[in-house]
Parts: sequence; C-alpha cells; structure tokens
Amino acid sequence: QVQLVESGGGSVQPGGSLRLSCAASGVTFSLFIMSWYRQAPGQERELVALLTATGTSTNYADSVKGRFTISRDNAKKTVYLQMNSLKPEDTAVYYCNAVHLFSNNNYWGQGTQVTVSS
Repeated sequence: QVQLVESGGGSVQPGGSLRLSCAASGVTFSLFIMSWYRQAPGQERELVALLTATGTSTNYADSVKGRFTISRDNAKKTVYLQMNSLKPEDTAVYYCNAVHLFSNNNYWGQGTQVTVSS
C-alpha cells in the first residue's frame, strides 16, 4: 500500500525557514515524479515545486523561486522542501504528491500545516 507521510510543518516568523519532509513507503520511489503542493484557506491547491524521478529537473511556482528548494533522497525514499525567507502568504497546508513515471498513478500525503506569522 502506497503511503506518503509529511512532517516538518509548524509556525515560524516572517523571514524564517522550515524544511518539510515526505517519506514514501510501498513504492519504488525512484520511479516517481515528486511534488509539493499547498492549499491556503479558501483557495485552490497549487503546485509549489516539482522534481523529476531522476532528480535532474525541477519546476517552481514563481512565488517561491529563489526561496524554496525541492530535493530527494532515493535511498531514504524521501522528498524534501527547504523553505527560506518565508512570508505570511506562504501560510497553507502543504501536501506531498507522487506520480508514477509510467502509469501516472497519483498519490497524496495527508498534509502538514505551515503558518508564517509575527
């Protein structure tokens, strides 16, 4: 059974940093495109960052470019989102997403809350 478990969320002041982790189980992790999405109250879920299965290509939302970095450790079956220079508008529930490279099967984590406030 595929399971994605996020951790690392919390409350931080503007300008602070957090690192989110998403641990996968029940998958051949190296065959999955991994992404982070977020959803703020009253808003649609949006793509924050994407990392290819090989880890050689990334894609970021314009709003987080230069501040967030997505990375993966295939040996640990974990994807990370390093978030620096956090802003109040980064406040949201952050979700981990995995898409199989060939079947396009799509999996979601349960989400982790990030709150940026002074």
